[in-house]
Amino acid sequence: MPDKRPNRAERHLLTLFRGMSAADRDSLLAFAEFLAARGEGEESEDLPAEPVLIQGPPDESVIAAIKRLSASYPMLDRAALLNEASALMSAHLMQGRPASEVIAELETLFASHYEAFKGAGGSPE
Repeated sequence: MPDKRPNRAERHLLTLFRGMSAADRDSLLAFAEFLAARGEGEESEDLPAEPVLIQGPPDESVIAAIKRLSASYPMLDRAALLNEASALMSAHLMQGRPASEVIAELETLFASHYEAFKGAGGSPE
């Protein structure tokens, strides 16, 4: 029977999680979901060739914007976006950059990856 006890990294993450505010916990969980989903939905023939842009609400969070943009651009390889999106997310959470600025940069990031996707003949980078 496999050992189900948390390892050192899991225990550390749990300790950090317990010390966070409810809002920070929600942000961490949403970001973890984004990271976990980066490999899901690998190249599907059902994906639209054009983005279906979804408008975000005025008070949108950075995490919600990442989810919205991922849904708007399902044809893009999430792994290719991960590093840059993670850096922007960190700038918001750790450095206090305003959500509106980070969301605007995320929108530009997704649009530029889409332009590269189109330039490559509609295949992931």
